Order: sequence, then C-alpha cells, then structure tokens
Amino acid sequence: MKITDPNSSDRTTTLSSLRAGLPFLWTSDMRGTPALANGFDKRLTAAAMARLQRFQPLVARLFPELASDGGRVRSELKQAPHMQKTMDVKQGKVWIKCDHALPVAGSVKARGGFHEVFEYAESIAAAAGISLHDRVEGLDAPEVRALFARHEIAVGSTGNLGLAIGTMAAALGFRAVVHMSSDAKEWKKARLRARGATVVEHSGDYADAVAAGRQQAQGQLNCHFVDDENSASLFAGYSTAGAELQEQLMTAGVVVDASHPLFVYIPCGVGGAPGGIAHGLADIFGPFVHCFFVEPVSSPCVLIDLATGRTDSVYDYGLDNRTEADGLAVPRASRFAMDSVRHLVAGACTVRDEDLLRDLYLLEQTEKIRVEPSAAAGFAAVRALCNSEQATSYLSRHGLTGHMQQATHVVWSTGGLLLPEADFRAYHDRGSALAAPCSMLVTSNHQAALAS
Repeated sequence: MKITDPNSSDRTTTLSSLRAGLPFLWTSDMRGTPALANGFDKRLTAAAMARLQRFQPLVARLFPELASDGGRVRSELKQAPHMQKTMDVKQGKVWIKCDHALPVAGSVKARGGFHEVFEYAESIAAAAGISLHDRVEGLDAPEVRALFARHEIAVGSTGNLGLAIGTMAAALGFRAVVHMSSDAKEWKKARLRARGATVVEHSGDYADAVAAGRQQAQGQLNCHFVDDENSASLFAGYSTAGAELQEQLMTAGVVVDASHPLFVYIPCGVGGAPGGIAHGLADIFGPFVHCFFVEPVSSPCVLIDLATGRTDSVYDYGLDNRTEADGLAVPRASRFAMDSVRHLVAGACTVRDEDLLRDLYLLEQTEKIRVEPSAAAGFAAVRALCNSEQATSYLSRHGLTGHMQQATHVVWSTGGLLLPEADFRAYHDRGSALAAPCSMLVTSNHQAALAS
C-alpha cells in the first residue's frame, strides 16, 4: 500500500480490480508502523472482559440455553481437516472459530453488542443510585426493570448487530429499537419482533439505516444509540475474543511464535467487529498474528480505505453494494475502526457471492457446519494466502515463507446459528450447483490487463 503515492502502479491495479468486481488479495506494507497506531487503550479490553464476566449469572438466568455454561458467551474452535483437503490447502492447519454458533445472538456481534448493553445498564443503575458491581443479578429486580423501561436502546443494522443489541436490551427490560436496511433478511426482522424489539424498516442501505437511527435518537430523552461506526464500547467487547482464542489454542497445544505464525481471516462489513478482534489478537500475539479482512466484491469499503487512506463509498467506484452476504453489505468503512487497525491489518481480500455459496455448501458437506453466506467468506482468503502472487510477496517481506508448514489458519465464521432451515437449504442448493472448481483470485494476466 502506498497511501502517499496516488500514482502507484500497485494502487492503480488494486482499484482497477475492485472497480471491475474481480476477486483480489491486497496486502499491507504498513503493518506494524508505529506512527499509524491510534493508541486504542488495551485497558478497555480488560474492563470489557471483567464486565462480561460480571454479567454471566444474570445472562444464565435470562437465557436458559446458557445456564449449563454459567452464562458465558463463547464459541468453539474446531479443526477443519476435511474442508482443508477439499480446499487443497497444503500448508499449515485450518481451524474454524465458530462464532456462527454463539448462543442467543448467533453471530460474532454477540460480544460487542452484549457488552455495550451491559455498560449502558450499569450506567443507568448507577445514576439512579443502584450499586450492582458485585451482584448484577439485581438488574432483574422489578424496580430496576421498571427503571430500564423508561429508557431506549437503539441501533442501525443489516441484521446481526441488531439481533445482538435488540435481544439483550429487550431481555433486560429496555425499549429496544432496531433500524434495519433494505437488504436485511425478513427472518431477522421477525426474530427481533418476537424478542420484543421494535423494528424500523428503511428503504436505503446500511449507512442510511444507521444515519436515520442516529438522527432519531438525538432528538429523544433517555435514548442511547449504539453507533456501529464509532463505538469504543462495541470495539472493546469484540476485542475480548482475543483472550478466548488464546485459551483455546493453548488447550489444543497450538504454538504461536515466529516459527509458527497465526493467520486469522475475518469477514468484514463496516470494520468494527474485525477491528476489535484484530486488536485483541495483536495485544496477545503481537507480530506473530496476521489478520486478513474479507469482503464481497460488491462491497469492499474497508479494502478501499486501507488502500487509499480515504473513507470513500463503494458507489464512488461503480459498485452496487449488493450481495447475499447481507451483514457485509456496507458502502463506507468506519473511520474509527480504520484508524484503530490500519497499523495491524495484514491485508484484505474480496470474494464473489458464488464462491461464498460454494464454500457454504462445501463446509456443510465436509465438516457438517452450517453458516450463513457472509460467514463463509474467510475460506477464499485462506486460498489466496496459500496460492497467490500477492501473498508470496507478503510472506517474503515478513520472513514467513519457510514457516508456512507450521502455520495455523483460523477462519472466523461469523453467523448462521439462527438461520431458518428453508433459507439455509436455498443457499445450500445454490452452492451445490456451483461446487465445480472455479478461480478464487484475479490471475496475473488479468492484473496485467487491468493495469494497462
């Protein structure tokens, strides 16, 4: 990436590929640059971990499905040898971080979304003179729920963040309002309404829904807007996933060091959840973790920002922001998230919808894991890292070429637990029809043609 050189041939090739809607792997040459670090305070991660732990008894009471685990919201880490063989990835081992199965919310948004609701609940209780630092179960008392009922928690979302915020806010007794974009799935709207949340539908995209929700909240008393584009509380909640993954890798006997690099592939929308996760991982694993964000070819807003240093809209590049990966259908990246992770990100990869659906099908066939389309995005990036010219340059720059056989690849699956059977079956059948091998990357010939 050459932000300071607008005439860079690499940058021209990248943007030409993006405009053409071609799958592309971009790698950063600014990873680890101290001058770019914005100093996101790791103490916020520690505070978020403590808060989530503090709320576990209450969560276990509110959601019986979490009682057996004491109210802890966490996902499994599973090795995926059959999917790896199907992908023909011969370097290292492929694992899946199963956030698609996070209970209650069913997506990667659970940690961040729950954390912000909890933080707001504590602030309201404290302002009313109710001290619950040691016994948050008291938040379920009738008088506290009556207090919360006078307050509203609102959010703008394509679906998964809305499910996390709306579900937990309503469970605590808040008025929960979710502003949803036109591409939000009907089943997500129906589930929110069934949980007691109010769903406000908008004809525009994700950015329009967020802007409308933000504006409406500004004119109301006792209303807290969860701002997906600018929330440090969400970001801190997401970052707690780093310690969770560290614990699981240690339990599995997986070493992460200079000779055993860790590669993590995270589907990316506006950038908050992957950005928070990347921060949490970097705080623990330092230079030995390499995070790649993955976006649809029609919605590469984060890649555009990383490659240009500007928060441009995908519409400015002639892209339509339409994708089956509804959670990733975002036209413009979060400036807050980008400023927080620009020095951490190893790269970004774009993927076509047909490849998302094919990998959704292959994952179910090989590992019996069911996800929604956006959650299958990471597999394209694994292929890209192991097989592309762009990746070869990155691996060489970082002295990784000789260590790839000892690499650990973690694909972050971000949603799918709550996906209705009929919807999954429709995606599955389309993926089955696409299962014949197809190119996952722009070839060097295509790149040469685009650059010329």
